Amino acid sequence: MYRSDVKIMKALTLALLCSMSAAKPAQPVRQPSGHLSQPATKGRWYFAANGHAVYCYGPVMTLPQANGDLQKVATFCRDAQTVVPLKD
Repeated sequence: MYRSDVKIMKALTLALLCSMSAAKPAQPVRQPSGHLSQPATKGRWYFAANGHAVYCYGPVMTLPQANGDLQKVATFCRDAQTVVPLKD
């Protein structure tokens, strides 16, 4: 009886594993996020002061700094950045 119980347990375990793998839901189709699926229009790439490239839609402005120097900045950039200092 012991060997038959083991065989039954193996058969039940195998049936359970097969039924679990067959019941997996299908993966949803992934869509690209909005800012990548749309082509960039009416904007321009700039080289930011931190060394990264940024894509901005607004004009380039020259703003005074606290020490009296002037800093060129790009305005209305991707990733909700309103003002990005530019590398000269």
